[in-house]
Amino acid sequence: MDIRPAKIIVTGGAGFIGSALVKRLVAGGSSVTVLDNLWRGDLENLRIGGRDYAIDLERDFHLADLTDYSACLASIRDAELVYHLADIVGGVHFALKEQTFVFRQNILINSNVLAACLENCIPNYIYVGTACSYPKHLQMADGISVLREEQTYPANPESAYGWSKLMGEYEAGVAQRAGRINVGLLRLHNVYGPGVSFEPDRAQVIPALIRKAILYPAEPFVVWGDGNQYRDFIYVDDVVDALLLMADKGMNRDVLQVGSGQATPIRDLARLIVEISGKPITPAFDSNQPQGDRGRIADYTRAREILGWSWKTDLTTGLQQTYDWISRRNTSGAQWPSLPALRP
Repeated sequence: MDIRPAKIIVTGGAGFIGSALVKRLVAGGSSVTVLDNLWRGDLENLRIGGRDYAIDLERDFHLADLTDYSACLASIRDAELVYHLADIVGGVHFALKEQTFVFRQNILINSNVLAACLENCIPNYIYVGTACSYPKHLQMADGISVLREEQTYPANPESAYGWSKLMGEYEAGVAQRAGRINVGLLRLHNVYGPGVSFEPDRAQVIPALIRKAILYPAEPFVVWGDGNQYRDFIYVDDVVDALLLMADKGMNRDVLQVGSGQATPIRDLARLIVEISGKPITPAFDSNQPQGDRGRIADYTRAREILGWSWKTDLTTGLQQTYDWISRRNTSGAQWPSLPALRP
């Protein structure tokens, strides 16, 4: 399909990746409606250059609890495409500590959004998954684990978050194979960039270390784990490129993953962030804290061949831009809203 111009709904559209996508869609001439409960999202993310909003908030923003099917049914209608990015996630400590909450919320959100698309005859649906859905043993293996889409099954993700996101992929695939909707499935590795959450206890590794560097010495620069675990970091603008290409070239092509294909040890990441800070910081490593899986990187051959996609932003450039953005924020006063109550 040609998505520009088009009528598009973005769930989680006030969040980190969602807001970046919304801005690009609007710039391309699309009419965009945003659904978000603002648990992680923030309307400020939808500002362009710190001034006007990318959308008309009164007309095109819906404060919606997507665990409520009636809210989904009322809001997800009259569109040519739904980008589904809304989910419950956080840093590794939160994801492991709150597994029951994370799993239930994501299952409800994913199933409700898809069901509303089907009920209201939305023709196209793009679901955003995660590399956390790969089997645990592949992410704990020695050496560098280069993952391909076909290695997903037999399924055994490490966490409830990975399981919940995999179930969203599976259910979307069932609907597509039944001929009820066109589906694009994009699986992301570790996304970072301006707009990312950096709040204590909830941030993932890049924003957490950047916040610590900015606040140092008031906050110690402690890295969770031994620093030898590695990740595949991909810049948010490159992810948005892939999301746009999915609508044109990736529908009904099964799962496509995007990442840089480069393994970055957390020890090296910490060193790069310290260099950007310009401060005399010696990183400390705490092996008593959770560090997640050992690591994985993407073989993005299918995304390159099907979408014509490849990443553009190198890690040093992306870290500098992310550091500059976080340094302009109120790094000491940001507060997360309370967790939404579990529905019975």
